[in-house]
Amino acid sequence: MNMMFLQELFNNITQRDALLRRRNPEALTPDHGHLVSACQALLASDGEASSIALASRALAIYQRLSSAEKASFFARLASDFAADAAQIDEAYAAYAEARDNDTLQTLFNACEPRRQELFRRLNLARDGTYELVKMREDLLELLREQPELGPIDDDFVHLFSSWFNRGFLMLKRIDWNTPASVLEKIIRYEAVHEIQDWNDLRRRLDARDRRCFAFFHPAIGDEPLIFVEVALHKGLPSRIQPILVGEESGDDPEDDDTAAFFGISNCQTGLRGISFGNFLIKQVVQELSQELPQLKYFVTLSPVPGFAQWLTEQRKDEQWPETLRNTLGELETPDWHHDAVREERLKAGIRPLAARYLVEAKNAKGLPLNPVARFHLGNGAELHRINWLGDISSKGVKQAAGLMVNYLYVLDDIERNHENYTAKGTVACSNEVRDLARRARKLAKGETAK
Repeated sequence: MNMMFLQELFNNITQRDALLRRRNPEALTPDHGHLVSACQALLASDGEASSIALASRALAIYQRLSSAEKASFFARLASDFAADAAQIDEAYAAYAEARDNDTLQTLFNACEPRRQELFRRLNLARDGTYELVKMREDLLELLREQPELGPIDDDFVHLFSSWFNRGFLMLKRIDWNTPASVLEKIIRYEAVHEIQDWNDLRRRLDARDRRCFAFFHPAIGDEPLIFVEVALHKGLPSRIQPILVGEESGDDPEDDDTAAFFGISNCQTGLRGISFGNFLIKQVVQELSQELPQLKYFVTLSPVPGFAQWLTEQRKDEQWPETLRNTLGELETPDWHHDAVREERLKAGIRPLAARYLVEAKNAKGLPLNPVARFHLGNGAELHRINWLGDISSKGVKQAAGLMVNYLYVLDDIERNHENYTAKGTVACSNEVRDLARRARKLAKGETAK
């Protein structure tokens, strides 16, 4: 009865608020000042029902702001809703004198920016969690030009890391019986290998040798957070095109010994940096192991974004042998991969260079340059095999000279690989890849690689 009363009260409040907005033309075209005032009122509220209504109103105002007004609002978040320096100084002085848990907690509370409490209260609104995820998506766009807004993003990450921790995530299998509203989102969010139409989607979901799994969060309903597409296969796959068109589909998945993860797509830009993929892969491995105990290998068939750009940069290095730079220049020839002689010449140079790129090329943090490599190596996988012409689509040729990579997940080695990668930046790789990297060093010196 109490819940019904509160729900009716909430509906009455929100309906009255909507009526007031219709009567007030200014509220129909709000600026960031209206939103700041609404946020201040929300922080001052001490009633649950009124807080819900105020949170809903604040988010409704935000949704109607122009891009410029949203930028102004974020600037006000950075200044007006930061931690109070005077309170921090006072709390620190008290802690420095007392050194007890009470003054430590007071100091901790004083150091928390007011906007974190604001985000918590905005989360009270219906669909508040999802609206905050979309709000962070807007913020990420602004960060490129306004890095001073970074502390606001830190607050979002701090809260989202708790709200979206593994305990709240729900793993669901996606198949042809999944509601159409979800299937439409799978088509839209597929970021690795574009789904052309509903027939293409059905081919990926309905075949007996295909699986698709996604993580969902109870606070955002049927919006997937991340999903992975899996092809059951006999042996490790090396090419993506046969998988996408279903050429390698077998009659009985029980004959297959490999589960190949060929597409992992993050669906919510506003959750960038919040890790789901490692949990997803590990749980999918468990699910598939229980369903199909004959599976021996769990691998990816992964793209290598950025590799072609790296090759272009290396070609400008005059310390590299001229013959090698000239060979790489043949990548600019249209349809080079249809010329058997040219393709073989490029293969001899590019596969070793790909190994060098994935194993030795590092960013400022000492981690692999390639983002896909960072993801899988950080999850404890092994860089197992470099597949020549694994993706001959225009996108695959453009971004990686047609290369694809198998990252191998060996269950007994995952923890050790993860620890070595995290502590030392060690890239776990097969002997084949290690030999290719050595060959690349010889090519760079002008020596004949054998």
